[in-house]
Amino acid sequence: MSKRVVKTDSAPEAIGPYSQGVVSTGNLLFTSGQIPIDPATGKLIEGTIEDKAHRAFKNLSAIAQAAGTTLDRAVKTTVFLADINNFKAVNSVYAQYFKEPFPARSAFQAAALPLGADIEVEAIFEI
Repeated sequence: MSKRVVKTDSAPEAIGPYSQGVVSTGNLLFTSGQIPIDPATGKLIEGTIEDKAHRAFKNLSAIAQAAGTTLDRAVKTTVFLADINNFKAVNSVYAQYFKEPFPARSAFQAAALPLGADIEVEAIFEI
């Protein structure tokens, strides 16, 4: 398998031994989970769950753009929430970033997310 690593300064640097994204020979981009880190400061943002969701989706979008694709070409997303009670609020933000035909999606509560984040999102895109 041939793969190309995607790296952009417009999304937070990896905080471990992983890539922001990887494009496979099949022209699919697989992203790492994005939490609401401001790439300019390297710190989690403050604010509401909606603010945090916006930042996470902006980070995801930056990685997609660096790989030569857009959120419109997402085929699968996964949303991890520290509190599933935030699902409705996050869903309303999600709908501002993804349009019909919507990608397949899973969303669930996780016991804990990196750096104590409230939300993490990952996606698979067509290039």
